[in-house]
Amino acid sequence: MCAIVGVINSEGAAKTAYYGLFAMQHRGQEASGISSSFNHHIKTIKATGLVTEVFSPASFEILKGNIAIGHNRYGTAGADSLKDAQPVAGNYALGEISIVHNGNLINKDEIRRKLVSEGAIFQSGMDTENILHLIARSKQEHLKDRIVEALNQCVGAYSLLILSRSKMFAVRDRYGVRPLSIGRLKDGGYIVASETCAFDLVGAEFIRDVKPGEMVIFEEGKDEFSSVQILKAAEARICAFEYIYFARPDSVVEGKNVYEVRKKLGAALARKCKNLKANFVVPVPDSGVPAALGFAQESKIPFEMAIVRNHYIGRTFIEPTQEVRNLKVKLKLNPIGAALHGKSVAVIDDSIVRGTTSKKIVELLRHAGAAHVHMCIASPELKYPERYGIDTPSVRELIAANMSTDEICKFIGADSLTFLSIPELVEALGSERKYSLVSFDGDYFIKD
Repeated sequence: MCAIVGVINSEGAAKTAYYGLFAMQHRGQEASGISSSFNHHIKTIKATGLVTEVFSPASFEILKGNIAIGHNRYGTAGADSLKDAQPVAGNYALGEISIVHNGNLINKDEIRRKLVSEGAIFQSGMDTENILHLIARSKQEHLKDRIVEALNQCVGAYSLLILSRSKMFAVRDRYGVRPLSIGRLKDGGYIVASETCAFDLVGAEFIRDVKPGEMVIFEEGKDEFSSVQILKAAEARICAFEYIYFARPDSVVEGKNVYEVRKKLGAALARKCKNLKANFVVPVPDSGVPAALGFAQESKIPFEMAIVRNHYIGRTFIEPTQEVRNLKVKLKLNPIGAALHGKSVAVIDDSIVRGTTSKKIVELLRHAGAAHVHMCIASPELKYPERYGIDTPSVRELIAANMSTDEICKFIGADSLTFLSIPELVEALGSERKYSLVSFDGDYFIKD
């Protein structure tokens, strides 16, 4: 998950990065940070909390300069939020450096053990810090070559932004699992971000995506950027969950509008549920809304917003503990009894992870008077932990890894439960390319 953003050759770069992070708050709510370079010195501000809580007008008096990178963190259970906040900055032989990272290095423990055995001292539990150490310990003369040498030792999925005193480097792993796009600002500067919705907010024009295995180099004072293929490109596999859940509906990921893709997923689900009898279609807000619209349009069943969401509550999937998640379902969602009483409803959601949220939703709907509740899920069953930058739980916690569809249906208390199959998902996403589907098929394809 996580959001990263970089801005270069633009006055007040840190403030533009701030707005980019604000647009991508959905990708991480636990901590936020920005590093900026001014007069060849890098300064960093980071803290736990939302973007609007971490930064104040005084922050931008400190974060001066025409180059900045930023990060929103989404946390995992038990992690030290502040120590694991990004950017990760430090001093090394070539000067000052700062890094932000979206993804996960699957050989991080092996790299860390080796570095510690050689005398490295770590300040956090983040794999991002591994990259900082590898760059610092490289004997290469130029930072570009140090980055190449470091990343050739790293195995995993990642999008990276690396800030030096006068340059910004953007890199994606050889499979392009996590998204990263380049945009042009109105003042001629550049912005690089996890999602294009960040470009919309700051008025930037989308140029292109960073290619798998590519390093894009931006330099202070230079109008054009350069590019080099530093890793052997593999068959690209953007994470399917970007389309299903993570990305904002108004973003374009690898050329596909997320909102339109989610409507297609809903339409595919409606075709699968063609014999379902319901008075209306109800989305689980907000992530289920586009799929529910597609379902309603395809099935010709009326669409009703019969569940109201409190928008001052964060995303329950990325909350660290189960106790907090359970409470937030009640705080977050409230059904409209007058619309539901005596009705049969098709409830559309993007996915079922642990099953606890779906169980609470069904309970809420029945308490509000719904006669029948049919759960329709616009993705396949989540059966495998995702190791490439998503905090999906262990096999023990994934309900679909431990129960059949009928057993899940009984557990959540629904009258019926339908998932998309993997082929149906791929067809709706677009079968012209491959996707990272590890949560569904267990194909952990990144091995080197």
